[in-house]
Amino acid sequence: MNQRKHTMKARHFLAPALLAMLLPALAVTQEASARDKKQDTEQADKYPGSTREAPVQSVSEKMKSSVMKLYKAYEKKDAATVVQLADEIIANPEGNAYDHAFAARLAGISLLNDDNEKAKAYLQKAIDFNGLSNNEHYESMRLIAQIELGDQDYTGALAAMDRFLQETKSQNGDDLAIKGNALYRLKRYPEAIATLKAAVDAGPEPNADWLKMLMAAYFDSNQPQEAARVAEGLIAKRPDDKSLQLNLAASYMQAGQDAKAMALLEKLRASGGLTTEADYRNLYAMYINSNKNKEGIAVIQEGLKNGVLHEDFQTMNALAEAYYFSGQTQPAIDAYRKAAPLAPDGETYLNLARALLNEGRAAEAKQAAKQALDKGGINSSEAKKILGI
Repeated sequence: MNQRKHTMKARHFLAPALLAMLLPALAVTQEASARDKKQDTEQADKYPGSTREAPVQSVSEKMKSSVMKLYKAYEKKDAATVVQLADEIIANPEGNAYDHAFAARLAGISLLNDDNEKAKAYLQKAIDFNGLSNNEHYESMRLIAQIELGDQDYTGALAAMDRFLQETKSQNGDDLAIKGNALYRLKRYPEAIATLKAAVDAGPEPNADWLKMLMAAYFDSNQPQEAARVAEGLIAKRPDDKSLQLNLAASYMQAGQDAKAMALLEKLRASGGLTTEADYRNLYAMYINSNKNKEGIAVIQEGLKNGVLHEDFQTMNALAEAYYFSGQTQPAIDAYRKAAPLAPDGETYLNLARALLNEGRAAEAKQAAKQALDKGGINSSEAKKILGI
């Protein structure tokens, strides 16, 4: 076959991208709420580096009955009653700073995940009253940052965590990870990387979610080799995690390590792990771009058979090219006939005309060349030459 007469456009290739699922929002969860509630009775100072002098936590004599009712409603998880009683205590001028801060904090915690805007407002009141222990005071601040992160107010989350970290001097990995998450989502990648690395290094066993965010920060800052290094370490501990393997493949692709990406995706394919259109497109595109056309054809055929790929322009054009350059002219012609009507311009019809002309099928080639001219967007001289005009 005279391939020189068949000059194709650059082949299609999907840009690799990390899966969104690898970026946990670290929003406020029931677990966080439970942890915060537990700290009501914890006495150990979680923030020994803080310079804040905690005030005396003592319920005023006149408010004891009201505060007790409030706490019982809180224990029963009766949020409506908690908020009602908290408002009464906060509005009562006979209450002291601790009464007011304690009531506001319990109202805020009770509203978590149900009405985060109100929860945040109550927690801010608890901070402003300045009557709580350091543990309760700073955990309220931390929860506000989590709420803002979950609500995608990343600037607010970062400001809250900056204040929290400045005042507490905390180097706890959980705390640093919240700041790193906000920085990542603000696309401040160098700062996110530094903060997330500090979070990872803060404890003996790195949290997988922090490592995933670190991998994403490396990837989005065009450091795919560093992203791959982090992913490889995670996969060593979680070999069956498909999302990690797909993200590692994306990092390999961005780093130009197509052989590694192909091997990883092919391994997933063999185990039935390719389940999305993007999975199949990335693998067949790499095969075709590496002149492994028969392998690319097999991937496309499997994807079509499984209903994951469809006979759209991108798939059928790639299939036509793979057939053509593997010497399978008739299947290439058949695929071009399906791709050409879906193409954005007449180039695919012109490729069809070239393939037909190479096979000595002049009449069909002229028809395809005319269709190429009609669709437009091509260098018309070759089409006209085929038509003899």
